Amino acid sequence: MKKTVFRKLKAQNLIENYNRFRKTLPTKLPDRVFIWDETLIEGEHTPTVFLTYGERVRLAQLMDETGVPIINIGFPGFSENEKEAVRRLSNENFTQARLAASARMKREDVDACLNSHIREIALSTPFNNLNLKYVLKTSPEQTINQTVDCVEYAKKHGFTVNFVLEDTSRTPLEDILKIYDAAANAGADRLVVEDTVGILRPLSTHYLISKIREGLELTKNNVLLSIKCHNDFGLATANTLAAIEEGITYPQVCVAGYGERTGLAPLEEVVVALELLYGKNTGIDAHKLYRLSQFVEKSFTWPLASQKPIVGEDAFSHASDKQLQGMLSHPLSYEPFPPKMIDRETMLYMGRHLGEATVQAYLNLQGIKATPQQVAEIARRVRRSQERLDKGEMMITFYEIKKLLRQLRKGLLEAELKRIIRQVTG
Repeated sequence: MKKTVFRKLKAQNLIENYNRFRKTLPTKLPDRVFIWDETLIEGEHTPTVFLTYGERVRLAQLMDETGVPIINIGFPGFSENEKEAVRRLSNENFTQARLAASARMKREDVDACLNSHIREIALSTPFNNLNLKYVLKTSPEQTINQTVDCVEYAKKHGFTVNFVLEDTSRTPLEDILKIYDAAANAGADRLVVEDTVGILRPLSTHYLISKIREGLELTKNNVLLSIKCHNDFGLATANTLAAIEEGITYPQVCVAGYGERTGLAPLEEVVVALELLYGKNTGIDAHKLYRLSQFVEKSFTWPLASQKPIVGEDAFSHASDKQLQGMLSHPLSYEPFPPKMIDRETMLYMGRHLGEATVQAYLNLQGIKATPQQVAEIARRVRRSQERLDKGEMMITFYEIKKLLRQLRKGLLEAELKRIIRQVTG
């Protein structure tokens, strides 16, 4: 982070930090990690989510201000409207971020990126038997030839080329090496390992990345690796960090972990973990992470989970009597780092779990004197105030909110699709 605030924690003499032990430090950890953000494309794949052009511009500008080095701003080969949006976005003013766009393994998609004034491209294709047979419906040889042709074509037109191997985590190693080698020899600048359905574990991520490095001798060829982890098993952040421990320098993430199905590794989790747990500079301004996630939540009109790490509303909230008492004694008692580092605040919820010792600790901090009987009465009244709440009314309100949220998700039902088809085909 720009001010490296995470390196100034002052509790070393109070608590142990096993992350600093020499034996726990990854030997292949890169000196610098560069965040690649996918919110404008993968994030917008969150079911029923769509962004206006103004929202796309503002989101990209906020990421630029936050210090994100690379932003994927869209898929110009998808439609004329998307191509025009990407072209307009590429002409906006950005001071720090480099803009990229996605493309299929087709020359016309490369041309669409070129005509959109994009100079960094993410060319993607799968290469395992499942996808070759049922998705691409083509042969391995044809896929290799098409990959080489498109990578060479993109390099000829001045692109920085990222070759994304979809479903890498379910592709045999020999096939991974074969197509990566072809893409690298054709001029690809970066090879992206994509765990498309999120099935890797941290140890299997270590294994896969190490075998790819070993098989391609990437250090000799000076080709960089990137990682893109989906969160189907809740392991996207852990797998992303495991890949970085193997030397990967370009993790692909999404603000707040939005995305299709269960989303991608959340930008804020990867950044804060790298800064605080690994001591690595990401160049990201931590003070803007919460504001960024709030803007995305508002624009996507789909709420973040309250317990979400780093940016969830309750990430720094405490309600149990034990934690309340501890937090009143020392702010690091039940928090891994001071929330002010990312412009958050500690929230203490006094309710039905409040005990007399906690009330006394709070009174001491406020400089208020009270007898034991008064302390007990305060605790009793606080507990009773929550116990008196009408749970039935709360549940009705809760389900009304859920109903309203479902109504916001304006996807097209199959019946409507069939109606449109009948209208068009007669």
